[in-house]
Amino acid sequence: MTDWLVIYEKSYQPVKLHNRGVNPHQHPPSSSATTVTSAPALAEAVTHYENFPVASWLCPPHLRQPIAAIYGFARTADDLADEGDVLPEQRLHDLAEYRAELQHIAAGNAPKPCWQKVFGPLQVQIREHKLPVQLLDDLLDAFMQDIVFTRDGCTYLNQRELLDYCRRSANPVGRLLLHLYGVNDARSLEQSDAICSALQLINFWQDLSVDLPRGRHYLTDEDCERFNVTRKTIAGQHRSADTDRLVMHNAATARALMMSGAPLVHTLKGRIGWELRMVVQGGLRILDKVEAQNGGSLTQRATIRPWDAPLMLWRAAWM
Repeated sequence: MTDWLVIYEKSYQPVKLHNRGVNPHQHPPSSSATTVTSAPALAEAVTHYENFPVASWLCPPHLRQPIAAIYGFARTADDLADEGDVLPEQRLHDLAEYRAELQHIAAGNAPKPCWQKVFGPLQVQIREHKLPVQLLDDLLDAFMQDIVFTRDGCTYLNQRELLDYCRRSANPVGRLLLHLYGVNDARSLEQSDAICSALQLINFWQDLSVDLPRGRHYLTDEDCERFNVTRKTIAGQHRSADTDRLVMHNAATARALMMSGAPLVHTLKGRIGWELRMVVQGGLRILDKVEAQNGGSLTQRATIRPWDAPLMLWRAAWM
């Protein structure tokens, strides 16, 4: 999950997801695994929202509960889509039920007992803050697309298709947060979309060495052809001058997109403005690392270290 909530995820303490048997952030060992589990069992894992870093000092106190509810909803969906030794068909079934439950509670119906811990708080916040349900549904649509693309070995034809995925996988969270902050002008929404899509793209280029072995392909056909890189080369993670240029091109595209949205930090005042500055600088710092590797993230993941924080803070202060 790569969006404005990325800063909240860092101190999220995962709990055991019953009957799936692995840590929530552990990669599934194989897409051909045969263990299946009903989705409601996962609802037991979503507890203690106050443990989420949503409650950090940067988050306005009156928005901690709605942001926690959104985070719990998105985190659980992410686990349904990516957790344990579960076949793609079962994941799609689980997410379809989860999606139906969203529409069920949005219509004013009481959450089913098995989903009470997720949809109970979310229903309260939808009602109190008039959260746009379509944005929440878009997140689920993106999760389901990711499962189908991975299962079927699909690739993205061009940047337009990839950004359409980002429109549903990342942009909704930024728009939900702007809704909570009472910011709804077209320019701010466009800048938020740029930041969120950039964060999603940055995550893709940071995680190439992790995603490719799992059958996830985000480098577009058009870009691969442009830089004379074959799908076989990408799938085999064979680094070359051509793959380096391909990754560097995509890193530059993500940086330009991030910079186009960065002026939003001057619209959002106070704590959230500072938080957004750090989110932007975190994304840009990852790009620094990718570029320092000369595009080598095909085989080596770029990561932010604690000693990067002072530089990010300094840059945030001068935005």
